Amino acid sequence: MAALCRDCLSEIPAARRCPACGSPRVLSHPELNDLTIAHMDCDAFYASVEKRDNPALDGKPVIIGGGRRGVVSTACYVARIRGVRSAMPMFKALKLCPDAVIIKPRMDAYVEASRAIRLMMEELTPAIEPLSLDEAFLDMTGTARLHGHAPAVMLARLVRRMKTELGLTGSIGLSHNKFLAKVASDLDKPHGFSIIGKAETNNFLRDKPIKLIWGVGAVTQAALDKAGIRTFADLLRWEKTDLIVRFGGMGERLWHLARGQDHRRVSAHEPVKSISKETTFGDDTADADILDGHLWRLSVQVADRAKAKDAAGRIVTLKLKRSDFKTLTRRVSLSDPTQLADRIYRTARALFDQLDDPGPFRLIGVGISDLSTGEGADLAGDLLDPDAQQRTKAERATDAIRDRFGTKAIVKGRALR
Repeated sequence: MAALCRDCLSEIPAARRCPACGSPRVLSHPELNDLTIAHMDCDAFYASVEKRDNPALDGKPVIIGGGRRGVVSTACYVARIRGVRSAMPMFKALKLCPDAVIIKPRMDAYVEASRAIRLMMEELTPAIEPLSLDEAFLDMTGTARLHGHAPAVMLARLVRRMKTELGLTGSIGLSHNKFLAKVASDLDKPHGFSIIGKAETNNFLRDKPIKLIWGVGAVTQAALDKAGIRTFADLLRWEKTDLIVRFGGMGERLWHLARGQDHRRVSAHEPVKSISKETTFGDDTADADILDGHLWRLSVQVADRAKAKDAAGRIVTLKLKRSDFKTLTRRVSLSDPTQLADRIYRTARALFDQLDDPGPFRLIGVGISDLSTGEGADLAGDLLDPDAQQRTKAERATDAIRDRFGTKAIVKGRALR
C-alpha cells in the first residue's frame, strides 16, 4: 500500500511512522497515487488570520462577527469546542463562550491571504474552482507528469507551504469526484488529509446521514425525513423514477449521490449567480428612515460590486429578518437587467413599501440575480419615470469621481441616515 509522510513528503511503504523523519503523520491508502479531485478547506480561516496577525490571541477563544446583536461569521476551534458555530446569533455564542474575544471582520486581510493561497494553488493546476475565500476544488488530472509526483504529494506540499509561508492551515479531501472530495475534507479537521477511494465509496456512504450532502438544508431535510430517508442506505432503496416524482430534479441528484456518483467537472470559470449585501443592526428597528438609509447604502454596495464585475441583474431581492429570526424575502423581475444603485434602491424600496409587516427588524439585505454582462444593462430606461435618465447620468458621473478620488468623495444625504 502506498503511503506518504505529510511532514517531510517522503513517499514510503505503509508504516506507523515515517522512516525518514519519524513523524506519525503518515497517510496510507490503496488509491493514494490514483485519485485526482481535491477539496481544500482552510481551518477557521478568518479566526486563523486574526491569530496569526496577533500572537496575543493564541490559545484564546476567538469569534469573528458583529456586535452582540450580530451573528458569528466564524470561530476558532477553541470556541467551537464550547459549541460556537458559524451563523449562530452572537448572544447565543456569548452564552456558550462568555470569555471569547470578539473581532469585527477585516475583509482586506482575508482577501489578501486568500489571494496568496490561490497563487500557490495555481502552481499546481489551472483547474481551480473557488467556492469562497477559504475553500476551493482542484482537479489534478494529468499533473503527475508535470510535477513528477502524484497529486496527493503536491496537495500535502500545498498545505505545508500554507503553514510555513503564510502561518495558516488547511484540510484536504481527495477522492474521485467533487461530492466525495468535499465530504472527505471535513473528516479530519483541522490540518487534516482524508481520502475516499472508488473501491470504498459504497461502504463508506451506506450508514452516513443524508445531511452529509452539501446543500441539503432544513427544508429538504424535513421533506426527506417525511419520506423516511435519513441515511444513504434509506436512499438506496428508492427507484430513480420515484425519487424524481417525489423531489423533482433534486431526486435524480439524490439517486446518483447515494451511489457516490457526481459527474460535475471542476470549473475554473464558474459564473457568479448573484450579488448581495446585508447588515445586522445593533438594536432591532422599525424606523423607516433608518431602514431607508440602510437600503440605499446596501444598494450602492451591490451596484459597486456589479459594476466591478461588469455584471447586471434582472431580479432584485429584498431580505428582512425579524426579531424572532423569521426571514421575509421579496423579489421582482425587471424589464431589463440593471447595475445602477438608484434603480436597485428604488426597486427594493418599492418591495419594502409593499410589506404588511411593520417590524421591528434585526437584519436587512439587498441583492440582484439572474446575472448577465453589463453591456446591455439599463438601456430601456423607465417610461413612467422621466427623471430616470437624468439620475442615471448623475450616477455614472458620480462613479467617475469616486473612482478617481475615493468612495467617500461624494455621499448622498440618505446614506447618512
